[in-house]
Amino acid sequence: MFATLVGFQASGLVIATDALFISRSEQLAALAVRHAVPTVFQFRPFAAAGGLMSYGGDLADLYHRSGVYTGRILKGEKPADLPVQRSSKAELIINLKTAAALGISFPLSLLARADEVIE
Repeated sequence: MFATLVGFQASGLVIATDALFISRSEQLAALAVRHAVPTVFQFRPFAAAGGLMSYGGDLADLYHRSGVYTGRILKGEKPADLPVQRSSKAELIINLKTAAALGISFPLSLLARADEVIE
């Protein structure tokens, strides 16, 4: 897929959240760097593995919420009675090392708003 993107002269790629993609985020980041395709994914491990950036919910927070719900259900609460929750925190992670390799620069205003900048 990445080689095809290069052939189409794609200027970037957004990887949708999917269980398969989450489990392969490090491989996807390596492919994105190898093929010089600026790529964004939802979770931090992608950017930490060399992807350009990630923007989305905090996985640790999502897992914590799941654990709390599971505990409530195991203690006898009915799932239908539990309120629907959503992540209230989104993280922006930018990998400057990858950006430099791709010849991309970010405005200082965006870097200042990032939750983490990987150098």
